Amino acid sequence: MDLVEAIINQQLSEKAGSTIFTRLCSAFPHTSLTPKKLLDVPDQEVRDLGVSWSKVSYLKSLSRAVVTKALIFEDLKMQKDADVITNLTKIKGIGAWTAEMFLMFSLGREDVFSYGDLGLRRGIQLLYKLKKEPSLKQMEKLSGRWKPYRTYVALALWNFKDG
Repeated sequence: MDLVEAIINQQLSEKAGSTIFTRLCSAFPHTSLTPKKLLDVPDQEVRDLGVSWSKVSYLKSLSRAVVTKALIFEDLKMQKDADVITNLTKIKGIGAWTAEMFLMFSLGREDVFSYGDLGLRRGIQLLYKLKKEPSLKQMEKLSGRWKPYRTYVALALWNFKDG
């Protein structure tokens, strides 16, 4: 479910993503959403819940990977961060950002920093009073200081950015 929610939240505000995710879960009132059940729902019905066509495709791709056992969540728990990212990004619709969010919030990894995350770039910009968003090189240099707890710094930066 975490990856389903992460896919829905891609490039959306937290409120919009949460609303759509709640609608999707509510479409299964007497049972829980499973990959098999999601595959059985016609694409148009998922789209009617507010999920974009591309994300409908991504959710179905993720569901197929789980049903066919191309993706086994228990295996991910034991893998190194880089291997988790590699395995997840093989699935259509899951990029580095989504895989990094999964590492942080689902697997509880303590040393993940998403360089592509706009909120983290803006948090660093505000914290260090930079005139423009930091470059990748600046972010890598700064985040190197925070190892092995970059996930906690990311959480603090998101909170700082949001006031």
